[in-house]
Amino acid sequence: MSAPIQKSAAKTKAATQIVTANRLDDGLVVYLAPGGGWTEKLNEADVLATPETLAAAVEAGKAAEAARVVVESYPIDVERGPSGLRPLRLREEIRAAGPTVRPDLARPLGA
Repeated sequence: MSAPIQKSAAKTKAATQIVTANRLDDGLVVYLAPGGGWTEKLNEADVLATPETLAAAVEAGKAAEAARVVVESYPIDVERGPSGLRPLRLREEIRAAGPTVRPDLARPLGA
């Protein structure tokens, strides 16, 4: 008889979330900051610990879309590590680090 399949820690624990989007005027990846502004720095994002704060942040993102500040705002899962916040999905790691085709435009993850 085989052993039961273990789920990864990332799948079983509740994920921390932040809201991300692209700034409309220059297309850069931005994160919703505390107070409702937007920051290019992942570690300055407003970490959303409860369903209520997540819902409010998603609404703030939609309001910023309506005001034509950002486009395509949505929540992403992150974890806090030794160097700060880190997205859990590869797509979001790539967005946070900058373009993969232009190393000169890359930025340190979390900066």
